[in-house]
Amino acid sequence: MASRAALSSSIVEYFEGEDFYRCGYCKNESGSRSNGMWAHSLTVQDYQDLIDRGWRRSGKYVYKPVMNQTCCPQYTIRCLSLQFQPSKSHKKVLKKMSKFLAKGEISKGNCDDEPMEPTMEDAVAGDVALINKLDIQCDLKTLKESLEGEEKKKGKSSKKAESNEVIQSQDTEEKLGPGEPSHSIEVHTVPKPGKGADLSKPPCRKAKEIRKERKRLKLMQQNPAGEFEGFQAQREPLSLFPPKAKSNQPKSLEDLLFESLPENAPHKLEVRVVRSSPPSSQFKATMLESYQVYKRYQMVIHKQPPDKPTVSQFTRFLCSSPLEAEHPPNAPDCGYGSFHQQYWLDGKIIAVGVIDILPHCVSSVYLYYDPDYSFLSLGVYSALREIAFTRQLHEKTPELSYYYMGFYIHSCPKMKYKGHYRPSDLLCPETYVWVPIEQCLPSLENSKYCRFNQDPDAVDEGRSKEPDRLQVFHKRAVMPYGVYRRQRKAPAEEAAVLQYAGLVGQACSERMLLFRS
Repeated sequence: MASRAALSSSIVEYFEGEDFYRCGYCKNESGSRSNGMWAHSLTVQDYQDLIDRGWRRSGKYVYKPVMNQTCCPQYTIRCLSLQFQPSKSHKKVLKKMSKFLAKGEISKGNCDDEPMEPTMEDAVAGDVALINKLDIQCDLKTLKESLEGEEKKKGKSSKKAESNEVIQSQDTEEKLGPGEPSHSIEVHTVPKPGKGADLSKPPCRKAKEIRKERKRLKLMQQNPAGEFEGFQAQREPLSLFPPKAKSNQPKSLEDLLFESLPENAPHKLEVRVVRSSPPSSQFKATMLESYQVYKRYQMVIHKQPPDKPTVSQFTRFLCSSPLEAEHPPNAPDCGYGSFHQQYWLDGKIIAVGVIDILPHCVSSVYLYYDPDYSFLSLGVYSALREIAFTRQLHEKTPELSYYYMGFYIHSCPKMKYKGHYRPSDLLCPETYVWVPIEQCLPSLENSKYCRFNQDPDAVDEGRSKEPDRLQVFHKRAVMPYGVYRRQRKAPAEEAAVLQYAGLVGQACSERMLLFRS
């Protein structure tokens, strides 16, 4: 009975974070500190709850920064995708892509402001040795053998395999098929580009929009029912693909993304979503090409020597995932779990977004791209694509409406770009409630570490209250920690177990199985 329960549950090994390590953001040699655990398996609901408590995964390693001690506090950030409207700088990126696809025009502007995450191993620099040690326990072997076998065949024709992957590119919206979705995109012309918004101020609005809003409010006061000639009370969007915007209304993200290209367009861009764990046939067929893009990205963008971006590194951090593939009735057609969102330009991969699809969000893990196409600002473009993808999934799964962008690091200039995707919230590191980013920024200007919840009496409602109910997996048996503690009588373990319970919260501690040898 216990072993069957273990097979269907999350199983983790917790490791205390006692030391300081090199920071992948500010490069402080001994400034970063985090707690971590090796996830042998995770249900998507458990991982959803973990990231809502400040955790994040890198491969199968799941870590949580010690926020009040680490040199660069990392705040979980989420974008409210249903209310998102692209800024002027976002539209500039979309227009740049549109011109390239429609006319072959290449922007002459520089890409110095292109967002760039640290390497995945830099993000967990202090734990790399542990991850390497635990590699034997994860399922990399099959992936690595498959990829290494493919690499030996390099030079042979791969056109046949590619021909089976061709997708029609004339659809005006993304289509997800059951189990193995793939979809196409068409890009657009956009309004005149300008500079991005000041993060410390609310988004700018045109005078005409402000006048219209005032008139609408006045009419609403006159007619409380909310409906009147020429105006209608603003509501949540009822459809992801609404009718085309009128000329006097701003275009939505979908209006911009899904405008059709001319028939004689010189370039064709497609987006395909393939399940990476467990690896689907489409994922395996394209893994070598995807790895080569990753290798070039690491060498050119992150200045790594050619021998460092190895197959093992690629599979460990970007292909292996502890998330179980789940397909409940209310899930998106593709199910929940880990995926690679591949960007195909003229029949070849130029970028890959690593994402997790969870019950309430699409969580961005990492992006790598071909440096030859840096002029397309693929970091920004892919984020906009992932927001649109989140909104599409919401159509089938109403509970799924957020786009998680990982960590926002206010003290690191290159990581502040995530705050440009509005509206967005930051996670309070003490009470684990979401607070609009506009309310957080003044505090972050004064201190790197902040409690965002302004209620001094508020506490972590999900905190561990009954640690004896924590579930332990020991010698092929599942038992409450209270029983395990009486059997083992090992006081030295108790501090680590209680720390783990406090970090994951009561709900996860009762569902997940804490492995003890």
